[in-house]
Amino acid sequence: MPSAVTLIRAAALSDAAQYAYAATAPANARLIFLAGSCPLNDDGSTAGVGDYAAQAAKCVETMTGALGAAGAKMTDVISTRVLVASARQADLVTAWDVVRDAFGDHDVPSTLMGVTVLGYDHQLVEIEAVAAVVD
Repeated sequence: MPSAVTLIRAAALSDAAQYAYAATAPANARLIFLAGSCPLNDDGSTAGVGDYAAQAAKCVETMTGALGAAGAKMTDVISTRVLVASARQADLVTAWDVVRDAFGDHDVPSTLMGVTVLGYDHQLVEIEAVAAVVD
């Protein structure tokens, strides 16, 4: 089934962005609001301690599982917010590269933010997402 999400490019805006500037879903779409996906192992411990890329990959895995449980997939995501516990731009970019690559051509509108701290011990990355599907 094709995605209900339409990504919108804004020709008048900078080409520097690595994502679409906006996205829409039809009026009959069911919106799915995901909790922040955290880099947690099955036993509740934090995966990839000290490794921004490994934690971003685990967050993507968690997000993919949550999407599947809600009847959606990555191409149904309409927006993301990527939170990275660091004041260093390089750390944010490391996490972002993993997230961007996971979405491939479905370059959803996204916000990348450096934050002071996240909720779990040793947590460096968290990904929030909203998806839209037509059942």
